[in-house]
Amino acid sequence: MPSESSLTAAPRARTLLNKVPEITLWFWVIKILCTTVGESFADWINMTLGVGLTNTALIFTAVLAAVLFAQMRLDRYVPFVYWLTVVVVSITGTLYTDILTDSQGVPLWISTTVFSVLLAIVFAIWYAREHTLSIHSITSTPREAFYWLAVLVTFALGTATGDWTLDLTGWGPGKSVLLPAALIATVVVAWRLGGQPVLAFWLAYILTRPLGANIGDWLGVPKSEQGLGLGTAVTSVIFLVAIGATVLYLSLSKADVISEAETAETAGVRGADPIRERLALAIYAVAAIVTAVLLYHASQQPHAALASEGEGGGSAANNIHLTPAQAVAKFPASDIAALKAIVDDTLTKVNAGDQSGATKGAKELETTWDDDQSKLQPKDDKAWTYLDGQIDDVLNAIRDAKPDTATEKKTLTTLSTSLAG
Repeated sequence: MPSESSLTAAPRARTLLNKVPEITLWFWVIKILCTTVGESFADWINMTLGVGLTNTALIFTAVLAAVLFAQMRLDRYVPFVYWLTVVVVSITGTLYTDILTDSQGVPLWISTTVFSVLLAIVFAIWYAREHTLSIHSITSTPREAFYWLAVLVTFALGTATGDWTLDLTGWGPGKSVLLPAALIATVVVAWRLGGQPVLAFWLAYILTRPLGANIGDWLGVPKSEQGLGLGTAVTSVIFLVAIGATVLYLSLSKADVISEAETAETAGVRGADPIRERLALAIYAVAAIVTAVLLYHASQQPHAALASEGEGGGSAANNIHLTPAQAVAKFPASDIAALKAIVDDTLTKVNAGDQSGATKGAKELETTWDDDQSKLQPKDDKAWTYLDGQIDDVLNAIRDAKPDTATEKKTLTTLSTSLAG
């Protein structure tokens, strides 16, 4: 251990205690909780409050800058600040992927590829500069900066990969929990058999994002969409309370504080066995092949693909990604303006709690859209199909046996954004 005087004289980047928690079961529990509440809370602000995707992303980018500043000003791991940062990074990374998909029309497979390459670049630069990717070595400002950048990209990558999987398979939110859960279990088995711990950590970290998001969707979406129907607000409250209780426990117990003696040179590499590490890599390769075959098989089965998070459109429309400008470019402005007026009026009624008025608005929307089909569809069949899917989502949400206000607002806001051009 360095002397007190040497600590005083050293630069700040060399005097930090480890800035992240020990990787225990508590770490993974609270990581999944943070991911779930991040997904639900972002949906609540974006759709229920009607803030909109871009404005929500701007808000959380500013919040992220503030919490990162607070986190990086500390000289040691503080549970409340650290996990608040994880929640905000979770929300922000998710929103960045949603903007690419919903506002810019970038296909999910491209987003997945781009974020995978970006993560590889972050890791390469991090390792080239610091010679380690171990989280037991986050003891300087540069290392912490690389760490949070990597975490942000893993959330964006996990969002894109999870949504792409749902698009390919059409699985409901409950069923979709099983794949990331099984892959995480595979990572745990490979690690227990002697797999490289840093690789195992980052693989699991990426996979917990789609797992947590799918759990949030399963709890929050209406029963008519194969969920439990708790709603985004209730789901957010439940998980925020669970996070608060867990963070309080960790703050008092210090159960996840990394010992100062466990340095980057010793953490995670003791007793490394090259043969066991190669066996773990083989397990990962087999898991990747099996997953690819499963997804290909599921994609070939008849199904109505589910909309990605924040993305409107049902059935065939889910395979179409258009910007708002592209969705209305070839249609008469007067027809689109009339449709948008109906949608906005219906949204106003939903916000006011007037379900009867919303039902009448849905009927007017359906009638107007059907009457315009013969005129609009020949002008741009792709855009017509895209908007038709979003309108179907609105009609299904409003006419559900037990309408969910959050879902009604979400589908109406998405459609209104598309019609705004």
